[in-house]
Amino acid sequence: MNVTDMRMDYTRGELHRRDLKPDPYDQFDLWFRQACDSEVLEPNAMSLATVDAEGRPTLRTVLLKKWDRRGFVFFTNLESRKARQLEANPNVSLLFPWLLLQRQVAINGAAERIPAAEVVAYFVTRPFASQLAAWASPQSQVISTRSLLEAKWEEMKRKFREGQVPLPSFWGGYRVKPRDFEFWQGRRSRLHDRFLYTPAAEGTWGIERLAP
Repeated sequence: MNVTDMRMDYTRGELHRRDLKPDPYDQFDLWFRQACDSEVLEPNAMSLATVDAEGRPTLRTVLLKKWDRRGFVFFTNLESRKARQLEANPNVSLLFPWLLLQRQVAINGAAERIPAAEVVAYFVTRPFASQLAAWASPQSQVISTRSLLEAKWEEMKRKFREGQVPLPSFWGGYRVKPRDFEFWQGRRSRLHDRFLYTPAAEGTWGIERLAP
């Protein structure tokens, strides 16, 4: 397979300055709803980039579970690699790759732990099996075989079979507070449309077009 020959021209849309909303949260809301309406696979899936104390980056995909003007929220094991890196350096990048629409949104910001009350409010909405998985998986730790993971899950299933699954003490959430947003729309001949939102005076946002 010759990957140099794999290419397509992006023709699904255009993005003009006149079409952008003044506030990036409103623009994100518009694009997110359009991604949902277009049946993009898991439109709330976002790549999360973190760095460790030595500045070495790590990238993975997590699910956005809540967002408002305070930021973008995801949940995780607080003993995982991502959580350890966030404690060492809260600076992160998020990327929503809506490939079906030939669009992406990149967000740079800082992550902070969310209050326990918010974590509990979300945890109780998770399916029973997902609640058990939070207890069963020592996320990011080396395990010798999958059977150990499955055995732990079955143990938790027996332990909590007659009652509600409590929130693990090692499980929580983070809110990413954006510093900037970039909205990217693929165009023909690799002449893509890119617009960067950055904070301006008195709670407003500046908008600049970037070269592709």
